[in-house]
Amino acid sequence: MFEKVFMMAAFFAVTAAIGIYCRKHATNVNDFVLGGRNMGPWMSAFAYGTTYFSGVVFVGYAGQFGWNFGLSVTWIGIGNAIIGSLLAWVVLGRRTRVMTKHLDSATMPDFFGKRYGSSSLKVVVSFLIFVFLVPYSASVYKGLSQLFVMAFGIDFIYCVIGMAFLTGLYVVLGGYMAVALNDVIQGIIMIVSIISIIFVVLNSRGGLMAAVSELSQIPSEAVPELNGAYTSFLGPAPLSMLAIMVLTSLGAWGLPQMIHKFYTIKNEKAIQTGTVISTLFALIIAGGSYFLGAFGRLFYTPAADGKVAFDDIVPEMLGSALPDILIGLVIIMVLSASMSTLSSLVITSSSTFTLDFLKGTLVKNMSNRMQVVLIKGLCVLFVVLSVIIAINPNNLITTLMGLSWGTLAGAFLGPFLYGLLWKRANKAALWASIILSLLINVTNLITGYTAAPIAGAVAILLSLVIVPIVSLITPRQDPAFIDRVFACYDEKIEMRVEHKFHLKENEDNGH
Repeated sequence: MFEKVFMMAAFFAVTAAIGIYCRKHATNVNDFVLGGRNMGPWMSAFAYGTTYFSGVVFVGYAGQFGWNFGLSVTWIGIGNAIIGSLLAWVVLGRRTRVMTKHLDSATMPDFFGKRYGSSSLKVVVSFLIFVFLVPYSASVYKGLSQLFVMAFGIDFIYCVIGMAFLTGLYVVLGGYMAVALNDVIQGIIMIVSIISIIFVVLNSRGGLMAAVSELSQIPSEAVPELNGAYTSFLGPAPLSMLAIMVLTSLGAWGLPQMIHKFYTIKNEKAIQTGTVISTLFALIIAGGSYFLGAFGRLFYTPAADGKVAFDDIVPEMLGSALPDILIGLVIIMVLSASMSTLSSLVITSSSTFTLDFLKGTLVKNMSNRMQVVLIKGLCVLFVVLSVIIAINPNNLITTLMGLSWGTLAGAFLGPFLYGLLWKRANKAALWASIILSLLINVTNLITGYTAAPIAGAVAILLSLVIVPIVSLITPRQDPAFIDRVFACYDEKIEMRVEHKFHLKENEDNGH
């Protein structure tokens, strides 16, 4: 127990110290929200990766989908690395950095408002972001708290409240700079931890091949005629697995907290380096988490009535396989993953609500100082709302995350992607994408027709279809306005090159 308490105390002390240190870098809106648009490749890549992969992935998604799909669940982690990281940086990274700077946009709602020429859209988008990031934040708290209960035997509610206090403290004190610095430290902890945990857990079952052999003997409830379903290439439910991959990989392209990382990066060279770092990070963290979750059936026993508490699978696996010192490392790893995601969610939601909803609508004249104060106040409100939802024991982690990711990515992916690449995309298409995503995800939440991640995946794919269709059948935006928006891609960087010619004197011919 002493080792776990000591590691926790050290982690909390370093996190709080970074927040205090970065106070001087968070005195105005630009610094508090964007870090001065001066983030290098390592900080940007780790900020992207640690925001992407929280305790939700390690505890909730790895546990539930590892149980459902077996070893084939690793494909979701590979998809996260290739689609959610590599392609996202290649397709969106430079274009987002260039166009948002050209439009002087600090948030996704502001980008939509200026790209599509609509102040009402900016207000609606900011409201949706604030509302639907709350359940995602709640899912992060739940994922972390399950591990705290396993490691320390502390009541679930106290875990959530303590986590909320620490996250709010360093975000409010240091802003985005504190978040980015903590992300680097937390990302390194995550890499070391996941590799160590996989090795020890598999070794507790006799090694990799012995664990795979044992898993292959378990019959699948979904496809009982398929021998070794949980060790097969595509698993017992490949279509469902594909839907999860779409949600968690392609969905990242339309999430404001992920896109925000491209706003802050320093320059194009940093984007190239950050692409490589981010992809490798995703491969280790996402691939490792899902791979580990695939062995959950070897450690977890369902209740007598056959009911499976998916959020308990990974904590029970770790509790039975790891010594105290490694359980402490797991807690620090999930703390790192969760706090990095939470801090990004808090800044994204509070800044968009202040800058894009309150400023210019409810409060006409707002000073820079007042903006910072309101953002910090909303950070606290966002944390409190997330805690209220998280302490409801009936909310599954995957349901909360699926609702948040599916609704926001389904609403914004198509409009954001086409808005960067295609002049023909217009505001009518953005409205259509928002309405369609809300209809699919909210209706599914009420009716319970299918799992939240599947509904979210459908909304995301339809967003890519509805935007070009609506754009082509509705009036174009003003060509002169669109040309001004896309003029940023036409800017040329001139380089001065000096040529020095060294002429060797030829003494024979007199030169």
